[in-house]
Amino acid sequence: MAFPDDSGSLFEHTIGEPVETSGVGLHSGVPVRLRMLPSAAGRGVVFVRTDLRGFQIRASWRHVAKVAYATSLMRQGVLLSTTEHLLSVLRALGVDNVRIEVDNLEIPILDGSALPFAEMIRRAGVRRQRRRRRYMSVRKRIEVAEDGKSISIEPSDAFRIACETLYPHPLVGRQRLDMTITPRLYLDEIAAARTFGFERDLDAMRDMGLIRGASLENAVCFGNGRVLNEEGLRFADEPCRHKLLDLIGDLALLGLPVVGRVVATRAGHAMHVALVDRIMKDPESFRIMTLDQIESSRSASLA
Repeated sequence: MAFPDDSGSLFEHTIGEPVETSGVGLHSGVPVRLRMLPSAAGRGVVFVRTDLRGFQIRASWRHVAKVAYATSLMRQGVLLSTTEHLLSVLRALGVDNVRIEVDNLEIPILDGSALPFAEMIRRAGVRRQRRRRRYMSVRKRIEVAEDGKSISIEPSDAFRIACETLYPHPLVGRQRLDMTITPRLYLDEIAAARTFGFERDLDAMRDMGLIRGASLENAVCFGNGRVLNEEGLRFADEPCRHKLLDLIGDLALLGLPVVGRVVATRAGHAMHVALVDRIMKDPESFRIMTLDQIESSRSASLA
């Protein structure tokens, strides 16, 4: 799979050709068709509601609407839900510019992981563009914390994430990951981790109008001391890996790849987005730089 190399890329990338899929929305249960198309350099990730005369919503922190159980975007009253898995893949695999057409209000959940979207990008191919890629280089530490949960970002020489989760279930408990995010590692260790839930919570979530499209085909369900999915878990710590996947998708709303270290402890979508908002409201916390500028700055600081 030809993605930008693990150390980063000097140039922006788009996909090589159109590619599509279809499925149902995890929370809405509605059928939806999704098509990804190449886009010009500098355009970013733009969602297009083809069922609403091509209404466009840019993947940006400015358009975050709802962050309960999924990250939804809204512009001028038009909603698009559950964007985080697709945004996670695009950011991790180095796709900067893409047009994403959808014909309903939610991105399809597919198998509950990011792997089907990664396979779509593999089929489409990735094409280098002439515009130099810009990065968000973190310059100072920022933290959001509340009720024993926290998320922070601090300077680093790469995109690194430490993620800790805690769920009171005998098969889950406390889990922790700490890694530098590269395309290869993402494909091998993160992309296949599925969304998950607990049998004890299902009725309450349905009463809230959620998980109408959920099934054991697109989510892991932890029952009373066992995993209800016949095939079991893909990773022993699949919940933590999926939370890390979600976090990458939510950070993608910054609009640029990050050079910094993120530490998340029991954080969810709301806290991820709160960190993004705080970063964007503090222009002293980052610098926008090309990769060669970052490397030159790093060399100067070591001299």
